[in-house]
Amino acid sequence: MKLLAGNWKMNNTLEEGADLMEALIEGLPAEVVGDVRVVVSPPFLQLPQTVHALWENAQIAVAAQNGHAADGGAFTGEVSMAMLRDAEVDAVIIGHSERRQYFGETDSDVAEKVQSALRNQLIPIVCVGEVLAQRKAGTYLEDTWNQLHAAFARVNPEDMSDCVIAYEPVWAIGTGEVATAAQAQEVHAYLRAQMEATFGVSDMPIVYGGSCKPSNAAEIFAQPDVDGGLIGGASLVAADFIALVELLKAS
Repeated sequence: MKLLAGNWKMNNTLEEGADLMEALIEGLPAEVVGDVRVVVSPPFLQLPQTVHALWENAQIAVAAQNGHAADGGAFTGEVSMAMLRDAEVDAVIIGHSERRQYFGETDSDVAEKVQSALRNQLIPIVCVGEVLAQRKAGTYLEDTWNQLHAAFARVNPEDMSDCVIAYEPVWAIGTGEVATAAQAQEVHAYLRAQMEATFGVSDMPIVYGGSCKPSNAAEIFAQPDVDGGLIGGASLVAADFIALVELLKAS
């Protein structure tokens, strides 16, 4: 399955988010989307209006940018997976590099969130990736696999095909460094092979999340083990995101 997810991060007012969704709905009719699964991931406050805007448009799914592993409790400021499901959200991004870097999320935290998402019928978009030191040390394949293995260690293999893996080369996000299409393919192929060898599962989408934009997406999407993208900045511009859908569809 080809999948393109737009992570809006902490951007857009309610009005700006509504305008962006209007432009995406207008620009992504069924004939444009084709067999690409399109996902948008707005901030928490914009989830209800985004879900409402898409009630009559099955071409686009909605993902939260985070969720708490517990179904409820004394966790001030948090939103549970159960609440997200109740709000008719389809998926949730888990373990994004920014959550790991700025909020101290560990592999154990990610594993608990993956289990909670599946328990609450949400599709987990599980993010993994290496930092520059790991890339330079040559341990990036093992380090990235260790993150992914920890995330799925307690998941029933039968549920893994319902998950999405997002590879983020952290060293190539907002640093001026650029990961090549060949580097992306190397890690994607390795992760897929490890998932098959360890869990007997290889058919889950593995998407690329390293500064993907219309100018470099065609080569990245052409790689055999790259099933799409987790898009940051380019997802905030309707024309760019639509162009990425079209490039992925053509790949």
